[in-house]
Amino acid sequence: MTMLSAGAALIAVMLPMAGVPALAEPEALCRVKDDRLVEISGLVADGDGYVVVNDGADEESGRKIFYLSRNCKVTRTVSFPSKPQDTEDMARGADGTLWIGDIGDNDRERETVGLWRLAPGAKSPTLFRLSYPDGAHDAEALLVAGDGTPIVVTKDPLTAGVYVPEKALDEDATVPLRRAGDFRIPVTTTDNPYGFKGRFVITGAATSPDGKRIALRTYADAFEIDVEAGGAADAVVKAIGDGSPRRIALPNEPQGESIAYTPDGTALLSISEMADGADSVDMLRYPLPDAPAPLATSSPTTAPESKKANRPVAAGQSDEGGIPVGALAAGIGLAVAALLLGLLIARRRTR
Repeated sequence: MTMLSAGAALIAVMLPMAGVPALAEPEALCRVKDDRLVEISGLVADGDGYVVVNDGADEESGRKIFYLSRNCKVTRTVSFPSKPQDTEDMARGADGTLWIGDIGDNDRERETVGLWRLAPGAKSPTLFRLSYPDGAHDAEALLVAGDGTPIVVTKDPLTAGVYVPEKALDEDATVPLRRAGDFRIPVTTTDNPYGFKGRFVITGAATSPDGKRIALRTYADAFEIDVEAGGAADAVVKAIGDGSPRRIALPNEPQGESIAYTPDGTALLSISEMADGADSVDMLRYPLPDAPAPLATSSPTTAPESKKANRPVAAGQSDEGGIPVGALAAGIGLAVAALLLGLLIARRRTR
């Protein structure tokens, strides 16, 4: 057994184990083929089409808010009034306001992060600056609660931080954030280009049209969580920390960072960054099961039951079975240290 396997066994005991979802093949709705959109990192559904932003686009032509038709063709763009640093996610408020999370920080050196707000009918977005109370964080996930409060979920491995503004946003002053909660990322075995590491960082988030559900995604899976009626910020934070996530496998996307609900709330939409050498990428629709089973939670004394014999396997999904708990034998301290070091290195290399 390798050090990585031993570390995986320990994490399986410490974190929730992902239950087996009712799997269905995703539907390719349309294909984005535009050289300005090679690093899509944020997505929302908007009427009959979509709105997307790039992940810290190097080219000026990519540093815009892009409106797409239902066929994934660019119909118009909105420019930022100043250069964003690293736009990583989008959210749509109940009133139609678009929020863009300028929250990426691979090197964890930014003193402030930003939120861009584009109100319905506005010609240009407004920038708000925020600061963390506990040092810089890389983040790629943004939610907007039913009361209009933006919520940032960090890309910290294993346990993501959940941050909300301490007070109302002010375009003339930096507003401090506070750490309001955490999300312990469930263990899964879903195939993705980053392997084990890709299952333990949050890369995007979405709120259902009725505000009663949220979804957080990794490079491999989405986790849907119910929210109390009204969906105020406190309710969303509580759901993230205490809810029972339902897993929707998103296997083998080239670099999956975007997630959104369809306008009717019956499915999740996902679009990846383009793979190296590719000139297009598909918008995928993942149907949500009517009554998905909640995730089972493991404990230090009871290992998660292996469901390899009965589990349905979608194309591209791993059928690895349960993670062995018996691997918690000699050398576990060294194994965990090696695993955490690998995660720290990986989170600097992947966005």
